[in-house]
Amino acid sequence: MGHPTSQGMEVMLRNQGRLRSRVQAPPKMAVILKRPLGRVPVVAALITVFGFAGAIAGPVVATAGAATSASTPAAADTTDTTTTTSTTQAPTPAGGAMSLSVPALFNVKRHLVSVPKRRTTVDGSISVYVPGQTVTVRLAVGGHVFETRTLAVQRSSTSGRGAFSLTYEVPRSGQVSVVVTHAANSDQAEFSASRGYNALSERVHPGSKGLYVQLVQQRLRALHIYVPQSGAWDLHTQLAVDAYHRLIHRGHSESLDQVALKDLLNGVGRFHVRFPKQASHAEGDLSTQLLALVNYSQVQEIFPISSGKASTPTILGSHRVYYRVPGYLPDGMYDSSFFISGYAVHGYDPAPDYPASHGCMRLPIVDATTVYDWLEIGDWVDTYH
Repeated sequence: MGHPTSQGMEVMLRNQGRLRSRVQAPPKMAVILKRPLGRVPVVAALITVFGFAGAIAGPVVATAGAATSASTPAAADTTDTTTTTSTTQAPTPAGGAMSLSVPALFNVKRHLVSVPKRRTTVDGSISVYVPGQTVTVRLAVGGHVFETRTLAVQRSSTSGRGAFSLTYEVPRSGQVSVVVTHAANSDQAEFSASRGYNALSERVHPGSKGLYVQLVQQRLRALHIYVPQSGAWDLHTQLAVDAYHRLIHRGHSESLDQVALKDLLNGVGRFHVRFPKQASHAEGDLSTQLLALVNYSQVQEIFPISSGKASTPTILGSHRVYYRVPGYLPDGMYDSSFFISGYAVHGYDPAPDYPASHGCMRLPIVDATTVYDWLEIGDWVDTYH
């Protein structure tokens, strides 16, 4: 078959004008059409122009793309690539809260109190324990710092919390402040706590009033020594202080020295009941010159007495109250409870701090009514050394 002439080719193209106006070659196909036809077969040209051979055109375009890639350097990747440097942040310091306790303090009329030169301990607890931590304790009285200490925080063996402790003595009377601080560091935050109380002056005289007198009366009463809580340094208080000296075997005195006061505040002293199976009864310990009102094994009140002197000693043993006389008898006995023959528990003036009676157990007049009102007919009275 012969090749079409140029004139025939032109006619064919004009006849297909409408179709050609509808078909738009892809941009890369236009590049192909601009190439001289030369001896390109008519069928191939028609396929290319009319866009009929998608299967053929596809590889052509792909080849063109490949050629373009080969002849043109690939465009640089414009994706924004940011280099991130990994950094390790310092750990956040642990928190913590602190609480303080001073067990040796006393609560008198809602006031926390103690006395100078008494060994006192402050115990601290920290909610979060962190190894290697310290706290600073500052102690002051009357606004003047008398001690500053740095303490290591230990791990509590029971709670796992942080703990510390400091024992100290306040040198004089005045308002005491205990301030404990933990300075912030890389491991634990800052926190602090404080306690305050009053170290009371021990100077008293007959008629004195105040927190110190109330403290002494409170502690005597805690040991069951009879003393009305009057708040005044009166006769009852002096007799109770004397009874306390007898209880701790320190002789006789109506005033408190440093040793006796220390023992009193520490709760030293106890009346030992000999007859715990008896209900309401009285026990007279003639060795200490004390009378105790007892219910079974529970001591109710303790009083100083004066028992029979050597020539007229008090009878020993267990006897029952059989006769009672209120008020005064002609010989000066007051509010008397007789427990055998003419032996009685009664008030009398004087009732010294040594055995001086004719065999009875004398009480100070101010104490006699309390004992008389407590004893009843049939109650036991036990006397012994």
